[in-house]
This record gives sequence, structure tokens and C-alpha cells, in this order.
Amino acid sequence: MNEPIIRPIQKKDNPAVAQLIRSVLLELNVAKTGTVYEDVSLDCMYETYNQPKAAYFVVEENNILLGGAGVAQLANYDGNVCELQKMYYLPASRGRGIGTQMMQKCLEVAKNFGYEGCYLETMPYMKAAQKLYTRSGFEYIDAPLGDTGHFSCPVHMLKKL
Repeated sequence: MNEPIIRPIQKKDNPAVAQLIRSVLLELNVAKTGTVYEDVSLDCMYETYNQPKAAYFVVEENNILLGGAGVAQLANYDGNVCELQKMYYLPASRGRGIGTQMMQKCLEVAKNFGYEGCYLETMPYMKAAQKLYTRSGFEYIDAPLGDTGHFSCPVHMLKKL
């Protein structure tokens, strides 16, 4: 058995990443409307993140994708802030420190891109994810930044980089 590796997304990963994210959203009973579930980018993640100041990473173990996360400019926001995006993991990968490693990778890349802050949105019942976010230096804020289109995600957090 090989150790999990974090690597940049490849075009061939598109179908597996889309299926993985949608399956985790269904498992967590996330609304389909106003969330990542209906993002058109889910089916073309490689192309979506193959842009300046954007990156998406996947975690792979024994040729199986376990999860992923990325950063990109915060949509509809006039400022130098990125958004932590589409951070989802299969149940078998949770509680193993993979999320912490991925978070470090994403924040390091965001700093290297020159962003001043990193924003995220999540659901109130995603308590394990929120623990990771606060441990990583994110703080709760009262209102959304920008307009991601995810109106069903009422928890907003920001980290200064």
C-alpha cells in the first residue's frame, strides 16, 4: 500500500473528481441548489483551474482519488482575496491528516500567488471541516465576500495570508 500523494489535477481526473465531489455532497445531504453540486465547473475541473493564480490538487492513494481542494480568485470581489474551493474527501480518507496536508498546500500556493486573504464558505453542520479551518487560522465573519453563487452556504470564514 502506497502513501497518499497530493498532486496537481490532470485532465484525465475530471470525471473522477466530479463524481467524488457529488458523492460526498450527497452523503452529507447538502442541498443541490445554491451549492457546489450545481457548479458547471465540476465537470471540467482541470480547465477551470488551469488559469493564472488558480490551482486544484487531488489526493491519490493506490491509483484511487480520495479527495481534493483548490484556490482561485474570489468571484465577484474587488480585492486580492482567493477562495478555498471544493475541498471534499471520501469517508475512507477522513481522520488521517490528509485534509491538514491539503490545507497547508493550498494556503502555501495562495501565498505564492500573492493573495492577501483566503475566504471560504461552508455549511453549519460541517463541524469537522470547521475545526480544520479554525486550526488553520480561518476566522468566522458575519457576511459573505464576493458572490460565489453558493447562497445555501451560510457559514463564512476568512484567513489573512
